[in-house]
Amino acid sequence: MTEESEKKPNSAVHAAALPPYLATRYNGWRATEYTENKVWYRRLAEDGQNPRIMAIACCDSRVNVNGIFSAETGDIFLHRNIANVVPPYLPDGDPHGTSAALEYAVSVLRVAHVIVIGHSDCGGVKGCHDMCSGHAPELESKESFVGRWLEILRPGHERVAHIKEEEELLRALEKETVVVSLENLWDFPFVREAVEAGRLSLHGLWVDIGAGTLEHYLPELGEFTPV
Repeated sequence: MTEESEKKPNSAVHAAALPPYLATRYNGWRATEYTENKVWYRRLAEDGQNPRIMAIACCDSRVNVNGIFSAETGDIFLHRNIANVVPPYLPDGDPHGTSAALEYAVSVLRVAHVIVIGHSDCGGVKGCHDMCSGHAPELESKESFVGRWLEILRPGHERVAHIKEEEELLRALEKETVVVSLENLWDFPFVREAVEAGRLSLHGLWVDIGAGTLEHYLPELGEFTPV
């Protein structure tokens, strides 16, 4: 018997075969996009990545970061999480996915730009508002990964909680997620060192999904303005 035939199923792993429609999409991509750019993909594989940009965006499937910037494969080191949050600098020995991605981008890949991208109609922002307003006890539970993550945004919520109209408050909080993340970015020593050395710049953006408009944060004005 060969080594391959002696392999036994791993009862601890639960995974299904790829859905047929995704397999069809893959085959279509390989026959067109990949085939037409085969030399470029092979070059990326052989030479490694050298992106100039790290983007920290929301997991929301409607936020197409590569599309917004007409980026090609290899252009953007993209990290996604709920509500595009950069957590506080906390080297406590526990796993920190966003912080690890940030460290790799800045210290190893030496990107020139770190961009935090917020967006309209953000479910994470709505959850943060509900939790901070006492209307989502399930998120306040210590067992809620989402709730503990959104707790990072509580300082931003406190800054806009005085707004009476809920739609306006949520829009303001969507932008506060970007500001809170920019504040937290500055506390990472390797980020601050790179910025002060002039090899890294930080940017905060907010995109309106429906309108297709983009705004950037200007700290000297304390507000977002159209790009």
